[in-house]
Amino acid sequence: MSQLSQRPADPVVGERHHHESAFGHVTGSALYTDDLIGRLTGVLHAFPVQSTTAHGRLGEIDTAPAYAVPGVVKVITAADIPGVNDQGVKHDEPMLPVDEIMFFGQPLAWVLAEDLEAAKEGAAAVTAEFEELPSLVTVRDAIAADSYHGKPLSIDKGEVDSAFADAAHVFEGEFEFAGQEHFYLETQACLAHVDENEQVFIQSSTQHPTETQDIVSHVLGVPAHEVTVQCLRMGGGFGGKEMQPHGYAALAALGAKLTGRPVRLRLDRTRDITMTGKRHGFHSTWKIGFTEEGKILALDATLTADGGWSLDLSEPVLTRAMCHIDNAYWVPNIRVTGRIAKCNKTSQTAFRGFGGPQGMLVMEDIIGRVAPKLGLSARELRRRNFYAEGQDTPYYQPVRHPERIEACWDQLISQSELEAREREIEAFNADSEHIKRGLSITPVKFGISFNLTAFNQGGALVLVYKDGSVLVTHGGTEMGQGLHQKMLQVAATTLGVPLSTVRLAPTRTDKVPNTSATAASSGSDLNGGAVKNACDQILDRLRQVAAGILGAPAHEVQISRGIVSALSSTKTVTWEELINTAYFQRIQLSASGFYRTEGLHWNLSQMRGEPFKYFAYGAAVSEVEVNRFDGSYTLRRVDIVHDVGDSLSPLIDLGQIEGGFIQGAGWLTLEDLRWDESDKPSRGRLATQAASTYKIPSFSEVPEVFNVTFLDKAHEEGAVYGSKAVGEPPLMLAFSVREALREAVGAFGGPGHSVELASPATPEAVFWAIEEARGQDSGAAASAREGQRVPS
Repeated sequence: MSQLSQRPADPVVGERHHHESAFGHVTGSALYTDDLIGRLTGVLHAFPVQSTTAHGRLGEIDTAPAYAVPGVVKVITAADIPGVNDQGVKHDEPMLPVDEIMFFGQPLAWVLAEDLEAAKEGAAAVTAEFEELPSLVTVRDAIAADSYHGKPLSIDKGEVDSAFADAAHVFEGEFEFAGQEHFYLETQACLAHVDENEQVFIQSSTQHPTETQDIVSHVLGVPAHEVTVQCLRMGGGFGGKEMQPHGYAALAALGAKLTGRPVRLRLDRTRDITMTGKRHGFHSTWKIGFTEEGKILALDATLTADGGWSLDLSEPVLTRAMCHIDNAYWVPNIRVTGRIAKCNKTSQTAFRGFGGPQGMLVMEDIIGRVAPKLGLSARELRRRNFYAEGQDTPYYQPVRHPERIEACWDQLISQSELEAREREIEAFNADSEHIKRGLSITPVKFGISFNLTAFNQGGALVLVYKDGSVLVTHGGTEMGQGLHQKMLQVAATTLGVPLSTVRLAPTRTDKVPNTSATAASSGSDLNGGAVKNACDQILDRLRQVAAGILGAPAHEVQISRGIVSALSSTKTVTWEELINTAYFQRIQLSASGFYRTEGLHWNLSQMRGEPFKYFAYGAAVSEVEVNRFDGSYTLRRVDIVHDVGDSLSPLIDLGQIEGGFIQGAGWLTLEDLRWDESDKPSRGRLATQAASTYKIPSFSEVPEVFNVTFLDKAHEEGAVYGSKAVGEPPLMLAFSVREALREAVGAFGGPGHSVELASPATPEAVFWAIEEARGQDSGAAASAREGQRVPS
């Protein structure tokens, strides 16, 4: 067992502890970025001037009327940017447009004023001349116009064409599905000021402080050491604060530089939704071949991601989607082509799962649609195609521990009483004409690590003070997911001290430099490895000191729960006594830790390699009840078995599994983004701009029976204390909800009926699917489905 994964006796990791800010969250004492404004005086408030066209040639921006508004101090346009006018990583994303408007709602200028109302009034007074240009609003528009970002990507393994010729069954289809709004509780927010030394200090709600620092420095035209970014905590991120905060932080920093006053920028909900990127919607076409026994023989698919107006993170999102189209199933012959559609919409960005859910959804939709045509249950078709030992992915990475897929599956079938419930549902449906129930079980196999190998590194700074108390700063950010709590437990375990001895400091770039985003489910792996590394350095020094005190060899020294002992010594000392002695011996009591994930390699041009450290596995059973008359449904029960390795903090992991699942169910069943596709002046405007028009899950959508169990005996060698990532994989467990809806809809039709279901499967979409299954008013149903973006 590796030193990284081996746990000492009586570890703090593995204990159930509440979130380190739980009491602050529920009492309101936990501060967020916008709460910090009271610490500064003379703060200016920023508000955007937004475009009113989806695509246009930008003319003159008249800012003079804004200055007539009392309280307006400065109107910032592209001409005010001293450095590089770009807020992205691909240099295709002007922070403020110079000559072309790219989406409806794009900020054209920003007004800074003494208060927010004055900034709003000033923004309303600014006028912008533009010539309207043709716009592409949907991914289908972009495909028809051959409008793409970058070059196509391709995975090609095996002999696809000859495999189709040998296949006993071949099916073809098309599937388009929607994106998702992040709808974090805390909208995009930042607060910037400049000190007497011209040092720019930015409080930002960002998942990636280092990249925020990078973007701010090149927009201002100053070196990175003149910019410090701190993230206290976020009120949710879900990927929406990985790339999107940088431009807002740069704008606030620029405003502070230009005016000499602090600048606060916080988007209200409508502006946040209309200006920020979403989960990528996808369009797919596919062809799949099976053997007579129902084994997948070949797959040929095309995935087109709706990228929006600029690249943002669309390339790695598409890459991950392509690498996850197999989900938990072995596809020996496979060809996948990927493109990124360029549309006149917000620039779509990272979202929990980062393309993985989109690729996996295509496969799960295929299996759900073709299983009746093969005369098999979807459950049996899935099981027959699980990965086995010795098989590798479409990108040639061997699948380690494939037996855990079936272990999750079998453990779940037993715990959920699935087979008995299937019989009960069959009996219920036979006696119920207008209400049907459906049940489905689906697996998850999700790769953990960043697609780009360089991002798989983390840093930490651990300080031990003379009184024995410990302060930890690491490069990860806290967005409610419990990363800080896990790092506290890692530090306490490694140093051998009680949890109360350790405290976390806010994440900031002048303490831990050059860190990666808290994303890709790797926050605990990377930062946990770095925290442990720093603690181990300190321990190596302390063992020498303890050896002298105890009169025993250094390698025998153990520290547990604050007591220092050695096997060959009857003497013990406290942690505090040890630290005091070490200080007077002039022993260094701090360390900078570093961790990088070993064994990764990836060739993007060939789309092959081993980009993932390991795979996280899981399975879920969902049961639904559907009403024929309006398509409404209830999620009656959910059972989950998920592989978290040896959990660092079980209560935190439980919350992540539950929350991820519900967020996935929202994407697949409720959350319906709608852009205006008309030829009116409002073309390209996002219609679903608030909670009144965009439905996210609430308590009423959470199942009354919700059982979550961790997979037994799932230690992960080579990961910090044997744990596994848990942030993203549970979201894909929600495929079981959509597939249960498909089963319920199919129960309204005859045996062997193949159900095509829109995504999101809203009650309206479910209603029309039921109508099709019942064979009623097929013309109207087809017409309505087109409105629901169901392929014909």
